[in-house]
Amino acid sequence: MKTLFLNLILLMLITGANAQVVGSNHIQYTEADTLRGSLRPERTNFDVRKYHLKLKIEPDKKFISGSNMITFRVKEKLPVMQLDLFENMQIDSIVHQGEKLNYKRKFNAVFIDFKDALEKGSKDSIQFFYHGNPIVASNAPWDGGFVWEKDREGNPWVGVAVQGTGASLWYPNKDHQSDEPEEARMDIAVPNGLMNVSNGRFLGKTDLGNGFTEWCWKVVNPINNYNIMINVANYVHFSDKYKDLDLDYYVLPYNLDKAKKQFEQVKGMMDCFYNKMGPYPFPEDGFKLVETPYLGMEHQSAVAYGNKYGNGYLGNDLSGTGIGLKWDYIIIHESGHEWYGNSITAADIADMWIQEGFTSYTEAIYVECHWGKKAAQEYLKGTRRGLGNHRPIIGDYGVNAEGSGDMYFKGANLLNTIRSIYNDDELWWRTFKDYTEKFKHKTISTKDTEAFFNAATEIDLKPVFDQYLRHTSLPELQLKEENDTIYYRWKADVENFRMPVDIFVDEDEKRLNATTEWQILKGEDDLEEIRLNELEFYVEISRL
Repeated sequence: MKTLFLNLILLMLITGANAQVVGSNHIQYTEADTLRGSLRPERTNFDVRKYHLKLKIEPDKKFISGSNMITFRVKEKLPVMQLDLFENMQIDSIVHQGEKLNYKRKFNAVFIDFKDALEKGSKDSIQFFYHGNPIVASNAPWDGGFVWEKDREGNPWVGVAVQGTGASLWYPNKDHQSDEPEEARMDIAVPNGLMNVSNGRFLGKTDLGNGFTEWCWKVVNPINNYNIMINVANYVHFSDKYKDLDLDYYVLPYNLDKAKKQFEQVKGMMDCFYNKMGPYPFPEDGFKLVETPYLGMEHQSAVAYGNKYGNGYLGNDLSGTGIGLKWDYIIIHESGHEWYGNSITAADIADMWIQEGFTSYTEAIYVECHWGKKAAQEYLKGTRRGLGNHRPIIGDYGVNAEGSGDMYFKGANLLNTIRSIYNDDELWWRTFKDYTEKFKHKTISTKDTEAFFNAATEIDLKPVFDQYLRHTSLPELQLKEENDTIYYRWKADVENFRMPVDIFVDEDEKRLNATTEWQILKGEDDLEEIRLNELEFYVEISRL
């Protein structure tokens, strides 16, 4: 019973780790889902260039108020603009060129009428004033909202996590991942004695003379909406450097010594990631870890950290191999998102595997850098125990719905399988780094990813991507013996599926160019001696 109980607890931990994206997977979609997830002229006819948030945070009231100045370029004639702000938040006014605009609200969408349609090619801005008590997260980061906590000394400790739920939960914006502002500024007023830490570089602070101090931060790189962030606490700051990259850390005072020790992992991580993935994609904004009252999130240049200064995932190894206890899961995983999720962003949340699968693979990259390829592949193999393979890892497009939580470790194991199909590590790492550089600071789709990795090899990867991304079951390598002859083939959902796979016969490794047609396994006559290379290929095997 104790073993069963521990297994159930571990299963919940694995499920929780793979639940960071929090939008629900609907069976039936509503108009609200379409308004949030689809692209129509009210959204596509303008391109956001800059957000400038100017807010006051009142922790005792769990209340925020202020404005967002939204600068944009008009791509096509724009009579009506759609922005997004959760309907529980109150709009004070929307101002354009000194005049208040009319607007209509429908669910969380706000449709703004311009008195005269804005002309194509023009650059303009509106200022959106609002206030309210934003939704409180009951279990951040797995459900979206504010976290209003107190530290152990009784000081307010405020965080926000809104991936999947949407940044429009707390500030007005064009809440779709396909459009990122080129820069963002956050002027955040908090009670005196507290500090606000946001994305990018610290510009300075001003005592407003009313019991509040305004803390100003600026990002000069493209940033997706859910990454724009506030963190309010009685923080202390320490810093370091990696090459020319500034490393800044903001933690609670009584955790300073633990943080200085635990965050030493960052430099070794950067060594590894620079080598395999390329340089940090936002050097102008610096790199930060910020202690938060929830487990963690990939907030660009201000990564949220709440793993209690221990290795593993809250002290657990998600792979069950012991390898995951050698490093801090939140530091490595959430920082990996700076490359995949923050620099390279899925344009539609349905393709979130691009962010989560690749970032989960960075965990294995880190392991490989420090403990070798075999350890990395053992770690990935261990993570499969948390996979259900019940739903596709690509979601439905245009309705703000991500796919299965399997996108994390199934996505990572897919990448490991493709690396094994390449069968050329030099080619693999060159392709991986080239992909990371080509799509740097871009929003992309699954089709972009498929085409890039397919172009690097003569083997057609299209059926492989189709099977792993758009179907639930794994390809099954079937073996049978008839008249002292062994045959093999693939059973898969994809028509005419084909994929090379490696097997062991005794200790000898052999590559099979398997298809859905039966082929003879030449030179072998003992079915029971055949083993799959499970470290390199995430597939099923059966003996008929």
